[in-house]
Amino acid sequence: MLKKVLGSVVAVLFLVNMYGCFALFAGAAAGGGTAFWLSGKLTQEFHASYERTVNASAMALKSLNLKITKESKEAEMTQFRSAYTDGKEIWIDVRKVTESSTKVEVRVGVVKPDQAACDKILKRIQSYL
Repeated sequence: MLKKVLGSVVAVLFLVNMYGCFALFAGAAAGGGTAFWLSGKLTQEFHASYERTVNASAMALKSLNLKITKESKEAEMTQFRSAYTDGKEIWIDVRKVTESSTKVEVRVGVVKPDQAACDKILKRIQSYL
């Protein structure tokens, strides 16, 4: 019986790994912290307060010489808008998950989202946390 269960677990892990989702699965099992690309946005959950993450996002844009063109703030969500000099629009959404964790979504570009640019911005936000 134990061999069948172990064999099933190994088979599932093998299938997950084959389809490229192993890093996402491992990140979820380890408690988050892994960024993932979905629907043209790069998303990551941080173990930091909402206000701290909002401040880090604003500082990240400023440090990259990207002017904040619009900031919309609600009770548990803040959105920053900016743009690269080549015209690509930037959206950063900061959502409160709990008192000590937030979710950040970064999108660069409308028609053809730029994953590398999103990653650069998200890493800069992380550096300020």
